Amino acid sequence: MAIPLSLGLPTPQNSRGLLDALLSETRDHVGPTPVGDTFGPPVVPASALIGAVAAGRVVVRLDIDPAELRADAAASYESVRFDLDVAPEDIADAVALRVPAPLAVYVATGAQTLSPAEAAQLLCVGGRIPGLDSGRTAAEIADFLAVLAHDSVGFVARAKDADEVVALLCATVAALRGNDVRAAVLDPQPKDLLALIPEAASAVREVLLAIEVPDPVAVEAALRATGLR
Repeated sequence: MAIPLSLGLPTPQNSRGLLDALLSETRDHVGPTPVGDTFGPPVVPASALIGAVAAGRVVVRLDIDPAELRADAAASYESVRFDLDVAPEDIADAVALRVPAPLAVYVATGAQTLSPAEAAQLLCVGGRIPGLDSGRTAAEIADFLAVLAHDSVGFVARAKDADEVVALLCATVAALRGNDVRAAVLDPQPKDLLALIPEAASAVREVLLAIEVPDPVAVEAALRATGLR
């Protein structure tokens, strides 16, 4: 059943605005997080955390065996989420992996393998957070969100720029409303986001947990230019 986002909704216990900690910088090193409410913990390779001191709150991208990172007594960081990139045949192993924070899984999908929606279904059943890579078609995003819009795990995504971020936000709103998600991706309207009441914006963020971008400062500036706050 679609959620009428134009109407009042019960305020979630951990209510947050549409852009609150939405953007996470993808990087290959440990460093300070940009200052501002829009920025979440950066995405840092696990290999860069070996020996790191006071790395702070990070999303750990697993490019090495997590056991190797756990064995490093010198590493000092707080993992808020783990990211893992896998091939379709490795989904079961990803679901079985045990890490001390939520695990988001990006599956390399394509025409000859699983679709993003099919991969998301398997991950949701396994209690893992599906990841949506940048560059997906409108049809792929729509099918993916048909799985995620009413599942409790939520999803994370990667985007190359502010246009993709706005499209993902508009697509998520459309999926929750039961509107045409493909149209929202192909012709995203920031005014639809500006019209959301706080409770509705928070409901969107219960589904779209975070977006990983290479330049969050530039993306935030572009989002602000559309009037988003």
